[in-house]
Amino acid sequence: MRYEDINNLRLRKVTADDSEFAYQTKKTAFREYVEKVWGWDEDEQRQLHERRFASQDFYVIQVSGIDVGILAIVWQTDCVKVNQMFIVPEYQSKGIGAACIRHIIEDAAVSKLPVHLQVLKVNSRAVVFYQRMGFRSTGESDTHVLMERLP
Repeated sequence: MRYEDINNLRLRKVTADDSEFAYQTKKTAFREYVEKVWGWDEDEQRQLHERRFASQDFYVIQVSGIDVGILAIVWQTDCVKVNQMFIVPEYQSKGIGAACIRHIIEDAAVSKLPVHLQVLKVNSRAVVFYQRMGFRSTGESDTHVLMERLP
């Protein structure tokens, strides 16, 4: 069963108690890509997480009451930015990320806002995923592909 076909998907605003889950989810889902670009420095990654967790709107992605991922988004006056979306590996490729992104696209469209994000170039799987979701490349940095989905 694909999770996108059920109505048990929920985004729950994080509490301070969710910080470790958010960090471990990022680590298990994203570490291999960080290692390819910069190398994984545990202390540096922990500090980066703590700064972001304190300053961004984080949500725990739940399916049937089970925490399966994290999402960090920022609503700006000119766009909605998806800063992070990580799904626990055993729940990947089940439509959960697609359902979350569709929800963000729909919410942004109500306000006639584009959705912006960036993806590490070495994460070709994510680039293809976002292209399937209607995002197009708008540029790149040394490490990232910049992407946008118009309303």
